Amino acid sequence: MTFNPELFLSQSVTNIPPSGIRKFFDIAAEMDNVISLGVGEPDFVTPWHIRHEGVYSLEKGHTHYTSNRGLMELREEISKYMKRRFRLNYDAATQTIVTVGGSEAIDIFLRTVLNPGDEVLIPEPSFVCYKPITQLSGGVAVPLLTKAEDNFKLTPDVLKAAITPKTKVLVLPYPNNPTGAIMTKSDLEKIAEVLRDTNILVLSDEIYSELTYGMKHVSIAELDGMYERTVVVSGFSKAYAMTGWRLGYACGHPAIITQMTKVHQYAIMSAPTTAQYAAIEALKNGDDDIEVMRDEYDNRRKIIVKGFNDMGLDCFEPQGAFYAFPSIKSTGLSSNDFCEKLLYDMKVAVIPGTAFGECGEGHIRCSYAYSLNSINEALNRIETFIKKLK
Repeated sequence: MTFNPELFLSQSVTNIPPSGIRKFFDIAAEMDNVISLGVGEPDFVTPWHIRHEGVYSLEKGHTHYTSNRGLMELREEISKYMKRRFRLNYDAATQTIVTVGGSEAIDIFLRTVLNPGDEVLIPEPSFVCYKPITQLSGGVAVPLLTKAEDNFKLTPDVLKAAITPKTKVLVLPYPNNPTGAIMTKSDLEKIAEVLRDTNILVLSDEIYSELTYGMKHVSIAELDGMYERTVVVSGFSKAYAMTGWRLGYACGHPAIITQMTKVHQYAIMSAPTTAQYAAIEALKNGDDDIEVMRDEYDNRRKIIVKGFNDMGLDCFEPQGAFYAFPSIKSTGLSSNDFCEKLLYDMKVAVIPGTAFGECGEGHIRCSYAYSLNSINEALNRIETFIKKLK
């Protein structure tokens, strides 16, 4: 008898497709002379004063576990940061937890609050993790379609129409990956008005909150009636160019954070100690670094949007994060076919919009967290590719 390990795999895992982002990244990694605008990772190196604190913590011998919830000093700095930036008051001891990236915070929140069959409303296009984590947690993912004509914002009418007695959580992924859309205070007020008479929790993923252009980010937790029901997730990867440090956090009601800590405790123990010491320095003295990087992203944003529009690919103007989401419908190709042909013909890696939900069809995601040289060369190659298609 031949033993077949495939017979023992969980269906809830095998039924989940692999990330559409990593598919094209992996193909590109095997090719020479590829220009990649595929992965949402800053091309900046973590600022030296932040790296130095990480190195110094090792020199001082800080190589042990921290508290499950993270170093108290770091949680205190997170609380101070949330207060000065968003006017949100979170107790460092009971309302804050440090996690392995923002992704872990999302995971343990959904595992903490979902019972089998609970519905999670997810505006799409959006980051790839929400739906799979919902499914792995026993929940049911319900996509809420956002449209270019609405600036890819969640509208109250779409939200109202999706609410059922089984609705447990609304995910608010703004500033948005992949579209770059944001929600203003007035936009959020309309969503809050729908939620106030419900028992729906809000998962507000604000990992890109520092990266907005022309206006300041507003958290839905700031609005009347939203603080108690909202868990805010953020981290250090995007704002401080600390992707490899793997550090995030969540802030919310003590009852929810306490239960999230249990899941974190058994699955992870504690976030990386070295990264936590570096993050303390980032929060204390990293505001200027954010400004420098955001200004550079803003410059790249203008160049890439103009480049796509000039070559005939209508491009929504992103107001947050560092992604452009141009329409490729005029080419007659599907998003996946466009990306595959572009990669093999012109050696440019971008991501099909369908990686972020079915309503992403007809679009591609291009990160402008890359150097201007890479962006300009990619735009030249894409324009050549478009002309060949004609």
